[in-house]
Amino acid sequence: MPTKCFNCPLRRKSIFSPMTDDEVAFMSRFKTGELTVDPGTQLLMDGSNSPQLYTALSGMGVRYKTLLDGRRQVVSFVFPGDLIGMQAGIMGEMKHSVEATTAMTLCVFSRSDVWNLFKTHPSRAFDMTWLAAVEENFLGDALATIGQRTAIERISWAMVKMFRRAEALEMTDGQFMPLPYRQQDLADALGLSLVHTNKTLGKLRERQLASWADRKLHLMDIDALARIAQIEHEEPEMRPLM
Repeated sequence: MPTKCFNCPLRRKSIFSPMTDDEVAFMSRFKTGELTVDPGTQLLMDGSNSPQLYTALSGMGVRYKTLLDGRRQVVSFVFPGDLIGMQAGIMGEMKHSVEATTAMTLCVFSRSDVWNLFKTHPSRAFDMTWLAAVEENFLGDALATIGQRTAIERISWAMVKMFRRAEALEMTDGQFMPLPYRQQDLADALGLSLVHTNKTLGKLRERQLASWADRKLHLMDIDALARIAQIEHEEPEMRPLM
C-alpha cells in the first residue's frame, strides 16, 4: 500500500521543516502514486520529456551526465527526501540522468500539476525554489572542489558532506553510514581516475581517518577530514520535504 503523506516516515525526521495540515493535505492530492524500483533502474534520462517527478522516500541513487564518447560526470548522489526530476517539471526536459543505486521507493507527482502548486500553494512553491537554490549552491561547491582541491581534499570533502547528510537523516550508526556506491561513482563525481581514487582512499585508511568497505563508510576522525578538506563546521539546516 502507498505511504500516506500524513504517515510519511521522513516527516518525523528533525531535518525536515514542519508542514501544516493544509500543506500535507495538498501534498496528498499532489502525490499520484508510489513507485518501487530495483537497483540499476534508470529513473530519468537526459533529454527525456518525463511526465513525472519524484521524491525519494527510501533508497539511494545517482545523478549523472554522459558525454557522447561515454565518459560520465556524476552530478550528485540521491538520498532519501531528495526531489528528483524538477528540471523536467519546470523546463520540460531533463538535462541529466538519474539511476537507482539501491532498491528505491519513490513518491510520484505529475508534472502537469506543478503549475497548480505555484498558483494555489505559494509556500510549497517557495519550498521547491529553495531546493533548487540549495542544489545550485551545492554544485558551486562541487565545482570549486573539482577545480581547486587536491585529490585527498576532494575525497575528504565528499566523505564529510555525505556523512553529514546521512547523519541529518538518521542513517548513521556511530562512525558508520551506508555507502552503497562504487569507487567509480566517487571518481566520476570528483574528476579523478579510478586508480587515483583507490590510492587516495588507501592513504586515508593508512592514516586511520576513513575506511570504505562492504558498502559502508567508516569515518574515524571526521574533524580531521574536514580540516583536510577545508570545510568549516555548519549546523544542518532544516529543509522542506516535497
